[in-house]
Amino acid sequence: MWLYAEIKTLGDIPRHYARTEPGRLALRDDTGRISFAQLNSRSNQIANALAGLGVVAADRVAFLAKNTARYFEVLFAANKLGAALLPLNWRLAAPEIEEILADAKPRVLIADREYLDLAKDLATSSGGNLRVIGFDSARTGTDELDTLTRAAPTEDPAVDVNPWHTAILMYTSGTTGRPKGAQLSHQGYLYLRLCEHLEPSFGYTSDDLMLTVMPLFHAMGVGLALQALYNGVPVAVHSMPTPARLIEIIASERPTVVPLVPTVIQMLLDDPAAAGADYSSVRLIIYAGAAIGLSLLKRALAEIDCDFANFYGATETSAGVTVLSAADHRLEDETVLQSCGRPLPLVEIKIAGTDGGELPPGEVGEFLIRSPSLITGYFNRPQTTASAFRDGWYYSGDCGYRTTDGLLFLVDRIKDMIVTGGSNVYSTEVEQVVLRLDGVMMCAVVGLPDEKWGERVVAVVVAEPSSGLSENRVIEHCRPLIAGYKVPKQVHFTDSLPLTASNKVLKRALRESLLGDSL
Repeated sequence: MWLYAEIKTLGDIPRHYARTEPGRLALRDDTGRISFAQLNSRSNQIANALAGLGVVAADRVAFLAKNTARYFEVLFAANKLGAALLPLNWRLAAPEIEEILADAKPRVLIADREYLDLAKDLATSSGGNLRVIGFDSARTGTDELDTLTRAAPTEDPAVDVNPWHTAILMYTSGTTGRPKGAQLSHQGYLYLRLCEHLEPSFGYTSDDLMLTVMPLFHAMGVGLALQALYNGVPVAVHSMPTPARLIEIIASERPTVVPLVPTVIQMLLDDPAAAGADYSSVRLIIYAGAAIGLSLLKRALAEIDCDFANFYGATETSAGVTVLSAADHRLEDETVLQSCGRPLPLVEIKIAGTDGGELPPGEVGEFLIRSPSLITGYFNRPQTTASAFRDGWYYSGDCGYRTTDGLLFLVDRIKDMIVTGGSNVYSTEVEQVVLRLDGVMMCAVVGLPDEKWGERVVAVVVAEPSSGLSENRVIEHCRPLIAGYKVPKQVHFTDSLPLTASNKVLKRALRESLLGDSL
């Protein structure tokens, strides 16, 4: 639904439902249940406490913790003051977090007990101007955040917030180098809700419950949770568990909507507990974040009895800007299953050549995106912003093509394209072929320097222990399925691939590892 008259900033989400459906469940985690009225009241108190510490509009409030309902209390609190939440990736090393803090310069850092010592060290190294507030996500007793909150009034801080100001300052995962702070505005998120309102694929109802296990420092994790809360749908918040534990959580929480990345879907299906899994409550699995193999998707459709939907998006677009609907997944044409769908209403995606001109259907070019949900730019990076956002278009760095009937197919990241002997090879195309071989669990393809060809195609494979796969078996499997220049020249086997917190393969780290002969 589209609630423009009632919800003009993210802080209005708990305000609206506290007024219209105060007892309605908003959040639940391992510590209990929170109604919209409670979420509104608690976020008011935290906002007033933060204001007492000097937080004002346009400030940043950093948050360091695994998934917890407290994330949303702090998010809405910061937003009610016109400040931005800075969610920190807890998987980063201390120097990496320190670099982000030095760039963003938050006024306050709220940290879970698990990371409190690290937070205090970071505050010291930053020069002592960063106020650290600890809390206990397990709620085993009163913590500093509780103490500050309980002493603060429950009245709404009533700050007039500019909808175009930053609601969340989200640093990119840094798969290509130094992280950049993407400024996600209130208005960008809320315009995306309008795009979704005009697309019938989502169709939230009063009976829905979303399970969030994707990390909330990632655009997909928080973006879909906000989509649910905007529609009055409660969110069950958990940190990403083991596959067996995730199966248990789905059976006990009884969610109806579950966002997952393809890697996690693979892990769920391969886990020994999968045989007794109860997915009967789930009506929709939303998958995104990385390409999914056709064989994996067909297996998931067969083994998990629910609808599936796919989307494509980026941090810079606030979340998904395309959708491959549940109806598309029921088509007999397997080619459609490899598409990332069609643009949402009000979203434009142009397939552009190197000159920025639009290419005809079937030709591979860069995805240029024009959407009301685009970020307002990168924090403290005017030159990087000017390079990525030109004439209203976001230059995504992703390449793909459009068919004559409007379906979009993502081919690769431009940076991951391999040029061998003067020919372009898209790594994902080779990966999809390798994944069709029995015994291959995961695969990543990269280009490495080669004196003869410029770059050679190298596949890195995680195989089932009993598969007995060899380099020659993988290469011979590929020969009849793709052109000779695309066939891997080398195949390495490993127990695992380096992944980001959102389970994307870190190809930069993989290349470095291969070049260092450390696999």
